[in-house]
Amino acid sequence: MTGKLTRFVPGANHAQLIFQLVDSDGELMVAENGDPVLWGVETGPARTLAREGITVESFPLGTILTVTLNPLRDGRNFGARIGSAQLIKCGMTLPEGGCTEETGEVFPGAEY
Repeated sequence: MTGKLTRFVPGANHAQLIFQLVDSDGELMVAENGDPVLWGVETGPARTLAREGITVESFPLGTILTVTLNPLRDGRNFGARIGSAQLIKCGMTLPEGGCTEETGEVFPGAEY
């Protein structure tokens, strides 16, 4: 999933990245009712992320990112980044061709 970061919540047990989905043109996606389409992903502990170079400072609000996640079974727009799942940081605008390993900075999966 690719989106624009709206909130980074570091935590001792798990950190969370909240983002608004963007379409292939980099436009923010909104639902039929006009609300933003928000998703969240839970990662490993903030300390583990910091060892990978993932901090609040390295992911400022508005950063375009692509994340692989395991969605919740109950259908809510949230999931977990487990094991080999990737997080790709692509700056403040969507690169041509999307936010991919070739166009962004790849951070390896944070182990739970």
